[in-house]
Amino acid sequence: MAAAGDADSLRTTCYQAMAVVAIAVAVARIFAAENLVEPSRYTPPNSTAFASYPPDPPRYWPETRPEPTPMFSSNDKSRWATIRALVNNGTYVIGKREHFRETSGDFGDTGIIFEEQYRSIDKVMDPTTGLFYSSKPPLFPTVLAGEYLLLKRILGWDIVKHRWYVVCTMLLTVNVLPFLFYLMFLARLIEEHGTTDFGRILTFAVACYGTFTMTFMGTLNNHNPGTMCVLFAVYPLLRKETPGLLGLIVSGFFAGLAATFEFPAAALLAGVFVYLLATRPRDALLGYLPAALIPIAALLLTNFLAMGKVLPAYLEFGGPWYNYPGSHWAKFGTPGAKGIDFATETKDIYAFHLLVGHHGWFSLTPIWLMALIGMIGSALKASPEIPALVSRFGKPSRAPNLGLFAILTLLVSAATIGFYIYKTNNYGGFTSGPRWLFWLSPLWLIGLLPVADWASRRWSTRWLALILLGISVFSVFYPAVNPWRAPWILQWLETENWLRY
Repeated sequence: MAAAGDADSLRTTCYQAMAVVAIAVAVARIFAAENLVEPSRYTPPNSTAFASYPPDPPRYWPETRPEPTPMFSSNDKSRWATIRALVNNGTYVIGKREHFRETSGDFGDTGIIFEEQYRSIDKVMDPTTGLFYSSKPPLFPTVLAGEYLLLKRILGWDIVKHRWYVVCTMLLTVNVLPFLFYLMFLARLIEEHGTTDFGRILTFAVACYGTFTMTFMGTLNNHNPGTMCVLFAVYPLLRKETPGLLGLIVSGFFAGLAATFEFPAAALLAGVFVYLLATRPRDALLGYLPAALIPIAALLLTNFLAMGKVLPAYLEFGGPWYNYPGSHWAKFGTPGAKGIDFATETKDIYAFHLLVGHHGWFSLTPIWLMALIGMIGSALKASPEIPALVSRFGKPSRAPNLGLFAILTLLVSAATIGFYIYKTNNYGGFTSGPRWLFWLSPLWLIGLLPVADWASRRWSTRWLALILLGISVFSVFYPAVNPWRAPWILQWLETENWLRY
């Protein structure tokens, strides 16, 4: 029988091996990134093969070879356009409508966002000037523009001429490097709170290979950095040592930064603040809250510098900045508008597909079913502590245990899922998973740990956990060519003509 020290050493070796493989795969995805013309997603010119189900937006096989590019979709192209405009042109403007008061349909649109490699539907237009901007919050591209500026001045790399050098280098810094720290910190939390070898290693394997964080490593997106920030925000709170003021400052900063990447992550920021206000009010008000407001203030400032308005364009979806003549988004509510962006399902159908259907949180990554069961069990066990917590309001307390953390995670998850079900029927366009929910992954990984430990007791539950992990890994790696494509479940339904948007 192995000694405890031997078991610890073996687990550490397992963590290191899995992390090295995960980082290597992530780097490979970045260096292999190329937007490919996939025959199954294109219709030949003048073809009637898909007359019954025309793709939306229409994709026709190009008559000439497209220029190679590591930029995949409207989502990342919109951000890259802002980065290029800031450094190369000194402006947030990515396009201009020369005849923006005309309604003939020939608007004379020019600029970066109308170049073939940067063409994107993720743009807004100032109705008073005809200037186009990215619809994505500008803080993230502004920070990355600083890195591109350094690459251009020091190495002479231009994003037009040396696009692979620039894009790959920046993706390494924004996706892979934080992922390395993400795995390191997760391993520490797993070691502290786990009780079995199987539970710990399974949970770490899910972190490495079983979430869509890996899928989106090769593309510029807000979901990966948002996910990393969520873990960095809760890490000081979940250590067995009670965090000091500095730990709460770190927690607050990353909670605020997570909310700039994923607006619903404000629910996590608020939930943690309420807990800290109840247990450590002074530190919550002097450390956590001011630190959280720094990135939020930076977001509002950059939005004002970019567009002359404080609130991000996201919050005015459906307004004149979005619904200008010729806009993709102006199709909402118009006859014949088809496609994943214009789903007209009832709320119950949308909720079904968001949770257990073709974009399902639980159907694509069913390992989360185990996490849900584990968190509900942990929450029930911890519920008697809530009255005591309320009675100690304002008095110092230790960091939250996994039971209280499970309650927080369930509340934040319910608020996030409820928000999207109430506000929209949007699945996130062409995307390989429920991307609105990706940032919840580190919270659910912590919630998975107790039930993974429980599953280690029987061979049947161990194999069930491994099968659920295998299905999750399949969904994560299925879109190997392009993360901005439909999930495998939706592709299967479309192939059988059972469902098509």
